[in-house]
Formats: sequence, C-alpha cells, structure tokens
Amino acid sequence: MEVADLDVSVALCTRNGARYVAAQVESICAQDLMPREIVVSDDASTDNTVAIVQETITRCGMASVIDLTVLRNDPPLGVTRNFEQAIEATRCPLIALCDQDDVWHAGRLARMVSPFRQRADLLLLHSDARLVDDALAPLGSTLFHALEVKPSELAAIQAGAAFEIFLRRNLVTGATTVFRRSLLGAALPFPAEWVHDEWLAAIASATGQMDVLIEPLIDYRQHASNQIGVRKPTLADKIAKAVAPRGDKHQKRLGRAEALLRRLTSLGDAVPSAHLQAQLGKVAHQRFRADLPANRLARIPSVLTEALRGRYERFDRGLQSVAQDLLERG
Repeated sequence: MEVADLDVSVALCTRNGARYVAAQVESICAQDLMPREIVVSDDASTDNTVAIVQETITRCGMASVIDLTVLRNDPPLGVTRNFEQAIEATRCPLIALCDQDDVWHAGRLARMVSPFRQRADLLLLHSDARLVDDALAPLGSTLFHALEVKPSELAAIQAGAAFEIFLRRNLVTGATTVFRRSLLGAALPFPAEWVHDEWLAAIASATGQMDVLIEPLIDYRQHASNQIGVRKPTLADKIAKAVAPRGDKHQKRLGRAEALLRRLTSLGDAVPSAHLQAQLGKVAHQRFRADLPANRLARIPSVLTEALRGRYERFDRGLQSVAQDLLERG
C-alpha cells in the first residue's frame, strides 16, 4: 500500500462486537474523507465480529478503496495491549482510534484531519462526543459534560498549555482521537500502568502540541457491555468516593506518575525542562498522598500544608482532592 502525506489509518479494536460493529463500519465508509486502511485487532471474539466488518466494507462498496488488515488474538490481550497492537500495524501518517460500538458523525474525519494539514506541529487532536444509549438515542448529554470539563481547561489546551491540564487529570477519550504516527517514537511501548489513550495524550502534551475540538463528532454509545464507559457523577457518587477506603489507588496513581517521569526523562531534549520539573512535582505530590497515615485526624496538618502550597490545585482536583484525603477511610 502506498500512502500519501496525510492518509489516515483506522485502528479498530474489537471483542464480541457483532451487535454494534456494522453501524460503526458503515459510518466510517460514509465519510467524505475516506481512510486509507482499517486495521482490526480482534481480542478473541467468540462471535462473528470480524466477518461482519469484512461484509460491511464489501456491502458499502469500499473493499477496493479501504485496505483491511485483520489481527486475531487468542488469548485476549486486553484493551491497552490490543490497541497497541492495532496501532503498530497501521501504516499511514495519521491514526484514528476507533471503538467497535460507536458511530462517527458525517464529515468527522475531514474535520479532524483539517487541523493537521494547517499545523505541522500538531501531534494529537481530540473532540467531544454525544452520549447515546444502546439504540443510539441521544441521552441529552455529551462526554465533556459528563466529565465536568471546564471551559478554562479546554481553553488552556487550545492555547498550548495541555501538559498543565494533564498534570491534574486526563480529558482525552481514545474514540474521539486522531494523532500523528510521529508521536509513536516517544509513546511506544505503552507502560502497564497506563491506559492507551491517556498515555498518548500525556506524551503528546509533553513533547509537542495537541488540541481539542469542542463539538461532538461521534456518538459514544453507553451500554452494559462497555469496557470503558462514562457518566456524570452525582453528588451521592462524589460523597461515596470521598469516604471510600483508600485501598491502593494512590499507590497506583504514584506508579503512573513515576512511569511518565521515567519516559519523559528518557526522551532528553524532546521534553521541555519546565515539563520535566512539573512531572517531578507531580510524582512528589502523588507520593505524599500515597504515604498519608491511616488515621484521619493525623492527616489534617500535612494535607492543609500541601493545600496551602497550591499542590492540590496544580496536581489534582483542588478542594475536591483535599476533601478526599481528609475523609477517605483507612
């Protein structure tokens, strides 16, 4: 396959997706800007998911237009390893991540590719998504609304300050994402501590430019079989989370921060020194949270000191995280 300057590969990961995958493939085949290839990495499906992908591409009259590569895993690799395999098998300069159960809006791919044509420095672009139910009926909300994304966070990403935002939390969902193949030199291999889309966003924001489109460009289906779904937390959810047992979640977050620091350090001059110093601060903050004592009263002085130093605001969710550290059990 010969590829042009900004041809697009679709990395489509599947697992027992026979119920939904035809609609997704149909929406890809209906784009006005057609991808050059689709790489399907199937994670040990026991249904006819792969056959449906093949049949749908043929039925849509795209078998001679879109190159199809099928990879089959047995035993299954899991979500992140499966996407890593699909991504590594792609060949085009731009890569669109794709879930089996979503639906692309008309014109979505052209809208996503246009900024890459205009900006040679752009590494990764993501968008909002419309939340829909099992039957694709709108739920009256969007992905950014469910994630409680602030306008200031989106503005910061658009202004080139994405790394500062991602020090606090991830806002990128893989199904909404297109990125340059050149990002993979820094991003591969994906570390075990991270999910693929969060990792790609972290590396893109640390080593170059990324951006966000505020409009929804896909239907993001929410159903009982979602491997990774989303909904806006209620007040009861937030209270329950605040008083839940600490468990090992803070140790896991520390492991993630340390894994990113190791990768950024290994990339040398590709990472601005300010980003590296910021990640060192993130690791120190996560270690602080992981080492808090089990006794709630004993935590109060150090948590308040950390808050007064501004570290909860810079590296976490501000007062929400302060409350969590003061109230969590154990």
